Amino acid sequence: MTFLENPLYIKDMRDTIDVPLPWDKLNGARILITGAGGLISSFLVDCLMYRNSVHKANISVHALCRNEEKARKRFGSYEKNENFYLIIQDVCDSLNSNLDFDYIIHAASNAHPLAYATAPVETMKANLLGSINLLEYAKKHKIKKFMFISSSEIYGQNDSSADKHLTEDYSGYINCAELRAAYPESKRVSETLCTAYKKEYGVNTVVVRPGHIYGSAMTEENSRADAQFIRNAIDGVDIVMKSAGNQLRSYCYVSDAVSAIFYVLLLGEDGGAYNIANKNSMVTIRELAEILSDISKVKVVFENPNDVEKSGYSIVGNIVMDARRLENLGWEARHNIKSGLMRTIGILKS
Repeated sequence: MTFLENPLYIKDMRDTIDVPLPWDKLNGARILITGAGGLISSFLVDCLMYRNSVHKANISVHALCRNEEKARKRFGSYEKNENFYLIIQDVCDSLNSNLDFDYIIHAASNAHPLAYATAPVETMKANLLGSINLLEYAKKHKIKKFMFISSSEIYGQNDSSADKHLTEDYSGYINCAELRAAYPESKRVSETLCTAYKKEYGVNTVVVRPGHIYGSAMTEENSRADAQFIRNAIDGVDIVMKSAGNQLRSYCYVSDAVSAIFYVLLLGEDGGAYNIANKNSMVTIRELAEILSDISKVKVVFENPNDVEKSGYSIVGNIVMDARRLENLGWEARHNIKSGLMRTIGILKS
């Protein structure tokens, strides 16, 4: 059974496209999504294509991916659909298209610890060169809106205690001399590029900062703790923790995260930044492991990480994000941490 045949996955798509938004703004639009094979972006593609099938929205969805084999495997069911276009290229190269896109959603980036440790240069290039190339295109073609998918990691090391929620105007400390900084620093600079292109050239830009997003469309190479835990739970093997897991994190189920992206795309203030976090899904890494352990009836065990793994780990303590700016647009999450994890496992097991 593929995702698009799975009843739970279909319901996730239906719930996402049925939120009360001015969807008519997207009718007939051309939308470019970079890094389209990722967890968030692939579900975003599916939702737009599902909206086309249900509401005859006639949205042209252009999915930009670097790896053709993986892209065709993920999006093969759309190959003959007249509203779907697959673009195979590296986002670090100038955009190979003469189309006038209405919206660009830049989601291309390495987004897991092992990649930060083994490919820091490529991580930075996707964010920096990718953003410059796409913003130049947006300036030239006068697109309606450019969205940059940033990260909660831009908050860096902070003085956040368990009861302090980080707002969008907070700025923590990042040691730029550390290898691990390749990801958050390039995200930060890309956000500044968005601000600069808006101020200097009038490009309508908006930024979203997802917390820890999880869901069934996670990629096989994803080395984040939550992805590893979920794979272990599905396989029925022990969940391996490589730290005490006391760090508090803001988690959000992927369908809730994508509905948030639509809220910001259609209602967000130009030039604004918005946290994506679920106030009902703020747990420690250990608590996450224990919830999955309870759902799948497996054990939680502890193991020391190797040097490569340690070099990619975040040393940040608590990252508890304040999503009131997003909620003020009318957004609300449907799933708490347990229901989201149960849904993820239910889809992947079937």
